[in-house]
Amino acid sequence: MAKAKTKDETALYLNRIIQAPREKVFQAWVDPRALTQWFAPSEHMTTTVHAQDLRVGGRYRFEMRDPDGKSHIVIGEYREIDAPARLVFTWAWESEQAEDTQETLVTLLFRDQGKATEMLLTHERFPSERSRELHNQGWTGCLARLEQLLASG
Repeated sequence: MAKAKTKDETALYLNRIIQAPREKVFQAWVDPRALTQWFAPSEHMTTTVHAQDLRVGGRYRFEMRDPDGKSHIVIGEYREIDAPARLVFTWAWESEQAEDTQETLVTLLFRDQGKATEMLLTHERFPSERSRELHNQGWTGCLARLEQLLASG
């Protein structure tokens, strides 16, 4: 009999050193104009911020669109906002396969590292290891784009 997965066993942990002050890194996560420039795993995708109510209990709705027109919409609620140190929000796909419509939780920590910022991303409550790995690929692409954006300006 297969052992049931706990939340910790399917959590995703990513750590990045970003060459920008933490206020600027935090701002890139909460400014709709900035989000449209990096919040998609590929430079070939476009991002639209349809809604963003940046307060505890406020909701967001972001759309990432493939070059072929396929839409990926993520929705959620802000749980904690402690600028520029911490940001916590729920995450659910509005229009994906049934497995991935389960609500998950993203926690971001921002720590000063001299002129740079250490950013720790924890994404937990995935229904499966497969879902976690797909999100790992997506976040890896997004964070590379974030680092590139902040390094250039």
